Amino acid sequence: MNIYVCIKQVPDTETKIKLNADSSGIDTAGIKWILSPFDEFAVEEALRVKEKNAGSTVTVISAGPTRVVDSIRTALAMGCDNGIHVELPESADNAMAAKALAGALKKEAQVDLVFTGKEAIDDGAAQTSALIAEGMGIPCVTVVLGIEYSATAVKCKREVEGGAFEMVEAPLPVLIAAQKGLNEPRYASLPNIMKAKKKEVKSLKAADVAVTDGDQKIRFKNFQLPPPKQSGKKVPGEIPAAAKELVRLLHEEAKVV
Repeated sequence: MNIYVCIKQVPDTETKIKLNADSSGIDTAGIKWILSPFDEFAVEEALRVKEKNAGSTVTVISAGPTRVVDSIRTALAMGCDNGIHVELPESADNAMAAKALAGALKKEAQVDLVFTGKEAIDDGAAQTSALIAEGMGIPCVTVVLGIEYSATAVKCKREVEGGAFEMVEAPLPVLIAAQKGLNEPRYASLPNIMKAKKKEVKSLKAADVAVTDGDQKIRFKNFQLPPPKQSGKKVPGEIPAAAKELVRLLHEEAKVV
């Protein structure tokens, strides 16, 4: 099987975000970048399918600035075979990235399965997976927690609102967006980390996948950081008096009761 995983590089959740000079986005200097956690489930599922189907290959694809190659190599260290990087500007939105990824996939000789994470943890838009599938003209199943595979189709268990689940069957090729709980991602071993440094990562320009500046549908401005949290207030005294004072503060100052 020819298996593909589309990934996104995102800031580490512990990174302290700063805005750039014109408040049109974040200042990327000094940020620690990681493979988006939901994409780790996608990579792991692709590798498990490969292990059960002799002769299969897993190719990881990412679109963005040159730095995203580091996250491609993270996936290669987990066990993926090949990498493809589509060069896009830092400002690329979901529409542009999806068109670039779909364009890269359509250049491949055969695509049987495509995996993604259900969403990226930076914008949480959860749009790119469906847009890629639309661009390729294949089915898409999102928020997937379990998969049954056959030679020509997949049956997916997916989350829906209210704590319920539904089963969706789709023919191959299909795009599957992984949810946390689908599997337990593996750690990259030291030998695989060393091998990943030598694996080929093919580079494509935006023009190679028919992407232009006009494919960016959203441009941001006037970003604002959330206001700093106010310090807490301690109410001293004996319990009866403190409780009365607390109720007064909640009513008169916080205005929540």
